[in-house]
Amino acid sequence: MVGEERRLVGSYMGSAVPRRDVPRYLRLYEAGLLPVEQLASRLINLDQLNDGLDALASGNAVRQIVVMGDPT
Repeated sequence: MVGEERRLVGSYMGSAVPRRDVPRYLRLYEAGLLPVEQLASRLINLDQLNDGLDALASGNAVRQIVVMGDPT
């Protein structure tokens, strides 16, 4: 790290600015340029939240989307 002047920089939530970034992500999704379906491991509802957290901890899921109501 020292020889190449590299550094370690932390971030919180990817350093996103929701007011700026969420509308941009929505536009990309609506234009078909952000394939959210391919980025998520599965859809879950609130009743499945504990199972979803277990799946994250075990490495069986990477990203899950919590849906209000039936996730089908």
